Amino acid sequence: MSSTQKPSPPTKGDTAYDRIAALLTSGHVGPGERLSLRDLAERLGTSTMPIRAAVSRLAEDGALEVSPNRAVRVPVMSRARFEELADLRQEMEGLAAERAALAATKADLSAIAKIERAFAAMVASREPDGAKAVALNRDLHFAIYAAARMPLLEGAIERLWLLAGPVLNLDMRGDPRRLAHTPAPRYHAAALAALRRRDGAAARAAIAGDIADAAAFILARGVLRED
Repeated sequence: MSSTQKPSPPTKGDTAYDRIAALLTSGHVGPGERLSLRDLAERLGTSTMPIRAAVSRLAEDGALEVSPNRAVRVPVMSRARFEELADLRQEMEGLAAERAALAATKADLSAIAKIERAFAAMVASREPDGAKAVALNRDLHFAIYAAARMPLLEGAIERLWLLAGPVLNLDMRGDPRRLAHTPAPRYHAAALAALRRRDGAAARAAIAGDIADAAAFILARGVLRED
């Protein structure tokens, strides 16, 4: 592509991929949940053709499973696979947070702070919405990672969230008691404070701690498949 050539606009399949991926990374669907192409098309306001193309791509990514009879479901997560994902996330997302501490602009910090306040308010409310809390948690993390200005790393993290996202249902969205007592606001506040003072090590520690704590809670529930 020449320097003057404009990038091609996204296709309907690209848009469907992004929107289904958002459902997965925000924990709106859980492990083992079956998905209907028709229901997805109605939900996203499109035909089944781009949905089918998006599902095929997500299956190639390992984020969905398509059986020989074309049934679609979210993969069931094993304990070993989840532990590996949690370890990778701590390393990669911790690195992104560390670099964000050096690269974040005032506009980045303002956007991150806005989401951090919204998440904290949601958790502290009398009737918190678990689905919205999960989505805000995702938005906060990726606002931090985008501030690192490392698109290859951000893309790799997005892939990890595609695989791990549905299990987030087993954390904040799956257990109201967890949402009421989650330490996530403390980790988020620590990450934001570290970003503001340009402390990369502290930002990495806060994000890694957030991931490790959530992973430990899910593993302790014993709901993941044993290999």
